[in-house]
Amino acid sequence: MANDDEMAYLFAIQNQQNQINFQPNPRTVNNNIINSFELTDSAFIKNYRLTKNLANSLIQELSPFLKSPKRSSDLDVSTKVLVALNFFATGSYQTPVGNSRFTSVSQSSVSRCIEEVTSALNTDDVFGKWVKFPSSLRELRKVRNEFYETTGIQGCIGCIDCTHVAIVPPIKDPLNAHSEYIYVNRKGYHSINVQLICDSKLRILNVNALFPGSTNDSYIWNNCDILPILEQIYRNGQQGYFLLGDSGYALRPWLLTPINDPVTDVEQYYNKIQMTTRSAVERCNGVLKMRFRCLLKHRFLHYHPEKCTKIINACTVLHNMCIIHNVELPVEEGPTNIEMGIIQHSNHQNNGQHFGGNDLLLGRQTRSVVANYLYRNRRH
Repeated sequence: MANDDEMAYLFAIQNQQNQINFQPNPRTVNNNIINSFELTDSAFIKNYRLTKNLANSLIQELSPFLKSPKRSSDLDVSTKVLVALNFFATGSYQTPVGNSRFTSVSQSSVSRCIEEVTSALNTDDVFGKWVKFPSSLRELRKVRNEFYETTGIQGCIGCIDCTHVAIVPPIKDPLNAHSEYIYVNRKGYHSINVQLICDSKLRILNVNALFPGSTNDSYIWNNCDILPILEQIYRNGQQGYFLLGDSGYALRPWLLTPINDPVTDVEQYYNKIQMTTRSAVERCNGVLKMRFRCLLKHRFLHYHPEKCTKIINACTVLHNMCIIHNVELPVEEGPTNIEMGIIQHSNHQNNGQHFGGNDLLLGRQTRSVVANYLYRNRRH
């Protein structure tokens, strides 16, 4: 009998295949009431999260992937993009989005806009442009230098963690009794467990939104496409590049975790800097979800998991656009103590103490070298 992680892996493969085969439906009607671009700059950002110039650039970029209107009643490309942006930004139900004074379109039209724009943002040409892990040593050095200038930690090229995006319970698959249950996470709600890797500026370098909520973080990491890249870089002799993760991950030379029960000043200082630097991914998650509130736990994505994955990917593209272009995060009304979906691990959960053999020993050596360097060059 397959365990939950094996079952989750099968679902991730199916999720990925379904994304490839997922096709948008035909479009419908539109009646504009107010020109959104006549809003003040702050009001425009509050409704769409992008600046006017950035929204216009996005419309141009997505135009080749969106259907042009063929009848006077068809929605134009600009309206489709703005309707989808407003949904991503607010997380409102489709009917209120359609009833907006900026669009005034039917719920079914909103649904088709979200579907078409989300698919466009997931195309290789768009997604691969905005969400990409460094592909050369020159790019890796640039990210590493940015971390060093900010934190003093030398060798870090990214911070990794997972966050849960709530979804409605998927329809049970009669061929598999686990199809709904496997999305229930440790907090008891249905979700996608999303792995994020970010740089020091909170730009998302890699996102993996293929796995259901019951999957643990380390399993996602062990089955993602970044792990073999970093392992290969290390084994090719480039040993000054690593990610920072929490105690839920296995300690390796390419992924450094905190030290359990630090005793010496060196160990305590390392843990302090490691935690401070690693907090970048938690801030990244917070900014992502507060900017695109459809990802917040209390909003829930009311779609099948495959489409939820595509919406998450779309929001990471838009997040990176905002980070790169320094778009301000709008001040939102409402509770400030919203749970961001990061499930904290016990300090003793993993920390690389399980099977690792020589790689675990090399990880300890790398961590010791980094810890001693940090302590010798600590900033007072």
